Amino acid sequence: MIKVVRGMRDLFGTELATWHRVERVIRQMADAYGYREFRTPIVEHTELFKRGVGEGSDIVGKEMYTFDDRGGDSLTLRPEMTAPIVRAAIEHNLVRHQPTSRLWYYGPLFRYERPQKGRYRQFHQFGAELLGSAQPEADAEIILLAWETLRMLGITSVALELNTLGTAASRQAYRDALVEYLQDRKEHLSEDSQRRLQLNPLRILDSKDPADKAITDGAPLLRDHLDVDSQEHFATVRLLLDAAGVPYTVNDRLVRGLDYYSHTVFEITTTDLGSQNAVCGGGRYDPLFAMLGGQETPAVGFSIGVERLVLLLEQLEGGFPPEPPAEVFVVALSDDARLPAQLLAIRLRRAGFTVLSDLQRRSGKAQLKEAAKEGVRWALLLGTDELADETVVVRRMHDGSQTNVGHSELESFLRA
Repeated sequence: MIKVVRGMRDLFGTELATWHRVERVIRQMADAYGYREFRTPIVEHTELFKRGVGEGSDIVGKEMYTFDDRGGDSLTLRPEMTAPIVRAAIEHNLVRHQPTSRLWYYGPLFRYERPQKGRYRQFHQFGAELLGSAQPEADAEIILLAWETLRMLGITSVALELNTLGTAASRQAYRDALVEYLQDRKEHLSEDSQRRLQLNPLRILDSKDPADKAITDGAPLLRDHLDVDSQEHFATVRLLLDAAGVPYTVNDRLVRGLDYYSHTVFEITTTDLGSQNAVCGGGRYDPLFAMLGGQETPAVGFSIGVERLVLLLEQLEGGFPPEPPAEVFVVALSDDARLPAQLLAIRLRRAGFTVLSDLQRRSGKAQLKEAAKEGVRWALLLGTDELADETVVVRRMHDGSQTNVGHSELESFLRA
């Protein structure tokens, strides 16, 4: 038997119904904030992620699904969505046509890493990108969209953490101070952190290795290297969040792992998923447009892991709620009623009802047994007598009571 690829999974049944509910809320909240959906291909040129995400990152170095196509091009299954969105924005001149572009996306991504609960090699993200505004109001709007989406889903066991990476000049000054500090302690760092020391030293601050954490606890703080513009930008973001009543903490060690972040960075975490505690992450990435060959363009965004949202909802609700049953089951009581029963089902579906019908040519008793199992509200019984009278027997499944209803009055009777 051929089984699903390791780290990937099938979705169906009541779990998939919860996914659909999440997707409805995502679309509702994106619409409320004036964001428009944007879809990019699943496959992109590998160079896009090498330049955008950074060759020193774990994503590019260890986790990408990359292959050469028949034309000799190196292609990659997208491991993240920000670089593809920016690539598309440059290619289609989005910001020139609309100086403030609000975009959202939803779809599968791919990373080769060790599968575990809530983390898969094919996973899904909902995210939003706000392109064209360098102002702190944009940072606050993006954070609020992420926060309010979680609240609308009923997920309250989450915490928001903020930090600022400042301007490029501030970040370079801090990078120099951090490298100097870590260089003297290099032999005590983990192997990964020693590799990152030259490629992406800020990422060491986010290491989960106990030895690394002990060293970085005494490292210089980025806030001590911020220029006035960076301080004012972050202060305004915090002011807006305070005014909106959104609780948060400032985490000086929060850096996000990718090369393109600047100014505000944030994460939303939960205590309900064990070590895989991050639900949402994002921030400002003003340098990315220039890194990918476009004009300098301010931008800020976030992504939310949908698998983890679904896990949180499963825990919150004690499992996956059952799917709502169909409203009607059309029962054919005789052979001459089988085709008319199918036509009646089609008519009621076109009128907006959810309808089941027998496709196995079973007895009326067996059909009624299935109708009860499916939990429908009404069973419509159609036999030789009903065909002659142009009526339908409508049975209320909860109490078994029955009423003969003419064909022309059927829809209005069911809606009453």
